[in-house]
Amino acid sequence: MSAAEVEKSSSHADAHDVKLTPLLAFKYVASLGLMVFSMVLVGALIFTKNTRVAQEASPWVSLIVLILAVLWLTMIEGQQASLVGLPPVDPDLYKDSHPMTYKNAAIAFKGDNLDRYLMGRQFMVLLVVFVINQCASPMDPSADVLGLPDGVKTVFLDVPGLGMIIFTCILGQLTTQVNASHCMIDTINNYFALFTLYTTMVVEFSGIMHASYLIQNILSGISGKPIMTNEEPRKGFTFAFFWGRVVMSVAILSFCMAATLVALFNGQTSISTKYPSITPGISVFLFFFFMAIVGMLEGMQIAFFAVAKLPANERGTSFFGRKTCELLFKGNGENLPGFMIGRQLTVVASFFLVGSITSMNIVPGTGENIFGVSDSAQTFLNYGFQGAVITTILASISWQLAASAFPIAFLNNPVTYILLCVALFLEFTGLCSGAWVLARVLKTTLKYQYDEVYVGTPEERAQNNHADKAFGDDMGHLAGAGFRGYACGSRDALDGPIELPEAVNDDSFYPGMEGPVLSKDALDP
Repeated sequence: MSAAEVEKSSSHADAHDVKLTPLLAFKYVASLGLMVFSMVLVGALIFTKNTRVAQEASPWVSLIVLILAVLWLTMIEGQQASLVGLPPVDPDLYKDSHPMTYKNAAIAFKGDNLDRYLMGRQFMVLLVVFVINQCASPMDPSADVLGLPDGVKTVFLDVPGLGMIIFTCILGQLTTQVNASHCMIDTINNYFALFTLYTTMVVEFSGIMHASYLIQNILSGISGKPIMTNEEPRKGFTFAFFWGRVVMSVAILSFCMAATLVALFNGQTSISTKYPSITPGISVFLFFFFMAIVGMLEGMQIAFFAVAKLPANERGTSFFGRKTCELLFKGNGENLPGFMIGRQLTVVASFFLVGSITSMNIVPGTGENIFGVSDSAQTFLNYGFQGAVITTILASISWQLAASAFPIAFLNNPVTYILLCVALFLEFTGLCSGAWVLARVLKTTLKYQYDEVYVGTPEERAQNNHADKAFGDDMGHLAGAGFRGYACGSRDALDGPIELPEAVNDDSFYPGMEGPVLSKDALDP
């Protein structure tokens, strides 16, 4: 790197840095300590064969699968931040310096492939988290683990299962999200990212998630908002093949839901094994309750970013709508990214709980298989992956699409205000603050550079005749998926705008963008 490039990199790094306070340092240390403690607990569970995979296969299989699942989750999460942030940027700016990033972009940004990627990616996140749950969740939370007191075991291994939540959020999600939000170009400049992209596209092409498109069309008809697309209308075989997969997906979803409900009512799920005192009726209630929590949190992020560019007096039309907006956009908008962190913790916790609720404990060959399926099929159902299908379609994508169609209605819901307060409290605790330390270590180790070093800021690109393409406006259209990206080369990520109080009230939120244009850093909260 030349002296000029070093100076440029240093200047951009300075723009992202924030002051390290004693409280922030304490949160960093405490969070990292909790993460290490959580990893030790999970390791102890695995090698005492107190997890499903360790018990049915072997501890080493469980450990290896867990490590691979977390590693893949890091790419799935980081790649999303990159691919939803790079579309406006002229690819010629990084074509020669980052050929793999260019190849990722060439595939993802063709037609409606980005929406297809996001659809497949959403299912993969649920699937990987469910795999982590099977590898790391205790079969018997009351069993001895390192001689720890019952209270510690309850908090870290049972309810809320803080151990798995912390290490999954920090290692598998936030660390790479933080880096990818500022280092989009470097993050996906590798074959691992390309493999992940192809995998998500195959998952979407399979049609498993196509019921989501039916829901999208229904919401489009109800809301009167046209569906955004970059492709010609489907005709002939393409039309028949698409709707054929929709029918197949609805059938798969119906089977998954029916099998799950039958198992819940018959007391044949893991939750009945772990907690015999929980009746089937309560199990069913908890299943739908946590599905609704996931759905609300997924929809809230879409609604928040959708209304961020509206004038303050148009963001809420009810008492709770106004209270939500006042809290969310308080001061210079720092609570918006705070919500995103707390939301991550809550969503992951709900994923793990849904995974425990939907996994079955039916022993194949005993004549009790669900709907008389084969023993091999029952073995597969026992792992609860049908819950990933249900959660992705009914508790994730559907709610995102609903929030995209009716953002104001989401804001006016009193549950939205309650969940916002919960998310902000969780972020305030600093449970995941260690992610920023690991992100900085990873960035230094892999020699990532901020995107500005390669392509400049949005303003610099405009001055050099490489102005960004316009984002789509989701307020008037129903997007193909409920995700939005960061402005590549901006100072955003997860930590809110810098000293521009008016920023959250004007056009500093690009249409369709997941966060403010000018903001503090994500690497250094």
